[in-house]
Amino acid sequence: MNKLEKIKKKLKKTKFTWLITGVAGFIGSNLLETLLHLNQSVIGVDNFTSGTKKNLLDVKKNISNQKWNNFIFFKGDITKSNFYLTLPKKIDFVLHHAALGSVPKSIKDPILANHNNVSGFLNILNFSKLQNVKSFVYASSSAVYGDDLRSKKIEKNIGNSLSPYALTKYIDELYAATFFKCYNLSTIGLRYFNVFGNRQDPKGDYAAVIPKWVNQILKKKQVIIYGDGKSTRDFIYIENVVNANLLAAFAGKKSKNQVYNIGSGNSTSLNKLFKILLSIVADLSLNSSRIKKPIYKKFRKGDIKHSTANIKKSKDLLGYNINESLEMSLKKTMESILN
Repeated sequence: MNKLEKIKKKLKKTKFTWLITGVAGFIGSNLLETLLHLNQSVIGVDNFTSGTKKNLLDVKKNISNQKWNNFIFFKGDITKSNFYLTLPKKIDFVLHHAALGSVPKSIKDPILANHNNVSGFLNILNFSKLQNVKSFVYASSSAVYGDDLRSKKIEKNIGNSLSPYALTKYIDELYAATFFKCYNLSTIGLRYFNVFGNRQDPKGDYAAVIPKWVNQILKKKQVIIYGDGKSTRDFIYIENVVNANLLAAFAGKKSKNQVYNIGSGNSTSLNKLFKILLSIVADLSLNSSRIKKPIYKKFRKGDIKHSTANIKKSKDLLGYNINESLEMSLKKTMESILN
């Protein structure tokens, strides 16, 4: 039995209280669904800036009424320190996923990015310290690698930030490390690479590439690729991200107070991604003949050209692993959008 199986077995027998910030968002709602399935008690916080009530209702559809009653939702803003006075006093684990999660948005409004991603982070970090939680797990980002030119990103090697968003995430990591040194708060940062899967918003100028492209392909609209299409990304399915959070929450002492890459360890160019999506459309017997070739536009400011995770540290210290191919995960994602 591997680490993840042992954790899930433990959770089925023992009920803990979890706080998820950004619970109505893409990652937050998937964390919520998994924890409720495991009969855990969940406190959820969201202000619906990017999260949606629809995501919460979708989780409710997939959960029994008995397990849904283990969820308490609070509408609130993590940047307001007095908001935390309304939350329950006994919380075991915090999974922090509320943030302004867009490089272009942060370049457009760096003050707002800092307010949400740094001030909000510090508030929830301090709340966790006061609560004396067992573990504080937070979403960092592969964006912190900045202009580091090494093809595989290793946790100890980072470059200069290319956007305010990247800088805010690195500041979060420094704050987490400082809270461990000053207050002995157990923290783990998860540097997510390009996460995709069910409930990811395909709309808007700042939408992630996979949901946006899937939506455009299904509607026979032309896909836009920024750059020459040779830029590479490490695409990671949402189920793996959820598993990483569980592993991080129950990590041993030697594995805590560190940051970890959460990706697939594989590199995929944008041109290749487009071809894979077209092949999945054909496999699902959808008409792909009317889908036009992509439009290539100027590379976007702040974007990293090549980004692939070295996941050795995550495997060795957390027990993190990937169970299926990118093609299989993309097919599941497209099927979830069609259903």
